[in-house]
Amino acid sequence: MRVDLPEQLPPRPPEESVVMTAGRVDADAEFSAFVRAASPELGRVAWYLCGDPVRAEDLLQHALLRTYLAWARVRNDDPVAYTRRILSNARIDGWRKGRREALTAPLAMPEPSADDGAAARAERDLLGRALRALPPQQRRVVVLRHVLDLSEADTAAELGVSVGTVKSTASRGLARLRELLAEPSGPTPPGRSTR
Repeated sequence: MRVDLPEQLPPRPPEESVVMTAGRVDADAEFSAFVRAASPELGRVAWYLCGDPVRAEDLLQHALLRTYLAWARVRNDDPVAYTRRILSNARIDGWRKGRREALTAPLAMPEPSADDGAAARAERDLLGRALRALPPQQRRVVVLRHVLDLSEADTAAELGVSVGTVKSTASRGLARLRELLAEPSGPTPPGRSTR
């Protein structure tokens, strides 16, 4: 018997089905379907927030674990938004613990998929370098507001700041991105001098 998932979850490939146990949807099977469908998007968010693929994987695993623990409560709402908020909050918690930002070297950037064109790879690499050069707060706001296309109110709610803070931080972040992307040699990774 096939059971459709709530509209908020990304669609599942047709060959998958949700397991029924005593007339109820098996929560583990439903969560597994959610993870398969949402992991690519959430992985990109984690990578943009961290700038390091290893830390992004750790952050994503942490967020998925917390989502799993709250699955009964969030499955009928918007589990992708819930997990994105966990990603953002967990990243903030990492900064608060006094950790230093250690970003990936430009040559260690993740490899794009084989079906991407050279121009798309170059553009994504340039954007990734420019985002990594932004301060952490600006990077978070720019990623949530402009890469994920969240509204100012949604971005403010996810980060726990005011809408005015989102507006001013996004404005400064975009201005800095424009500067970085206009540089003829491209953005310089943080901590390196151009001399």
